[in-house]
Amino acid sequence: MALSSSSSALLRRLLRSSTPASSSALRATFCSSSGPSPTPPPPSSIFGDETEVANVPPLTTPKLFVSGLSRLTTDEKLKGAFAPFGRVLEAKVVTDKVSGRSKGFGFVRYATIEEAENARQEMNAKFLDGWVIFVDPAKPRQPKPATQQDTNSSHAGFTTNRTVGWCG
Repeated sequence: MALSSSSSALLRRLLRSSTPASSSALRATFCSSSGPSPTPPPPSSIFGDETEVANVPPLTTPKLFVSGLSRLTTDEKLKGAFAPFGRVLEAKVVTDKVSGRSKGFGFVRYATIEEAENARQEMNAKFLDGWVIFVDPAKPRQPKPATQQDTNSSHAGFTTNRTVGWCG
């Protein structure tokens, strides 16, 4: 591997200023005559394949929340990515009502909690459609607060403009 004059000068400076252990690693990397060493394949996870994520809550439902989805991910792609881990009952990418585009998250529901746990462990922090996805237990939907009705209005479905007033 041929180095340019500026990169070889930089390498010489690094070798002189570094500790003996790190300089031997630099020499082995840049100065070996046997050619470039084979590089290991990139991990399929952003944390590496052996990394365990701590403080993961246990699953209580077979429904998973998947975040970090690409705008190009469809229901079919999501189902296909999670199908190897068990029987997928439902895979839904949440979309905007007006534009129809993905909001970047979705839900996957399995037949059993064990299948969902396996899928969560295998798919968390993996790449799907070029984006890193994160898989967490789905939380139950919180009920929306009820809208307050105007008790002064006697006309069902009509409201008065309080700025101008009612000219009945």
